[in-house]
Amino acid sequence: MAETRILRIALALVALAAALPAAAADMRVVRDVAYGADARQRFDVYAPEGARGAPVIFMVHGGGWAIGDKANRGVVRNKTARWVPRGFVFVSANYRMLPEADPLEQARDVARALAAAQAQAASWGGDPARFVLMGHSAGAHLVALIASAPQIALDLGARPWLGTVELDSAALDVERIMRGRHLRLYDRAFGTDPAYWAKASPLARLAAPGAPFLAVCSTRRAESCTAARDYAAKAQALGTRASVLGEDLSHREINEQLGEDGDYTRAVEAFLDALIAR
Repeated sequence: MAETRILRIALALVALAAALPAAAADMRVVRDVAYGADARQRFDVYAPEGARGAPVIFMVHGGGWAIGDKANRGVVRNKTARWVPRGFVFVSANYRMLPEADPLEQARDVARALAAAQAQAASWGGDPARFVLMGHSAGAHLVALIASAPQIALDLGARPWLGTVELDSAALDVERIMRGRHLRLYDRAFGTDPAYWAKASPLARLAAPGAPFLAVCSTRRAESCTAARDYAAKAQALGTRASVLGEDLSHREINEQLGEDGDYTRAVEAFLDALIAR
């Protein structure tokens, strides 16, 4: 029995090591920086050695508001391999999950993590005034919600950021989703109260011009690109520089392949470079 338990622990450690991206020789990695008391309120930092005043990509993982982790390879590996050597600091954040925290509280966790990362950015060579928010799936919903209602983050101590990259969230118009046929995961996340739907909906909360916004959507998921176009149209009407990038990739590939050399990565990179140049 003891040997079996030891074997299981060893296999778990091997699996964890496989999930964590290896640090390049010129990359400094700081893991599990706390921004709250809960074990999920942690983020990891990947920084170029010797960086000073570097721009920062602040990444929020997906997982249906219920699963996922900041260290997953699909979240981190290709993005750090691409952008850390190009002088970016990359921060990957966890947040509390359902059922402990609903999406609005998860957005506040993201805001808390953002504020903490900005406050400590200089210690890793980052510039607190040059953050770009990025999120995939449920994480894309959370960064879009903060982009639509930045007071969520500002009230928790965050500073303004340069822009937002939203990676394939179909949940930009929560009210429309909940009033139509939808996946059961949305019921777990958003419940039955229409007032809550509006508070948790990036499109409903969008009411003023904000920082530039790029919505990446999978053209294999019509609901994702429709939501992205509707959001971008409203943002543009309010005076925000917003655009949609449709990619013939799966929902998973939108996240995993970002950072691989190709037209997709170069298009996102052009958006990032324009933000930094401003």
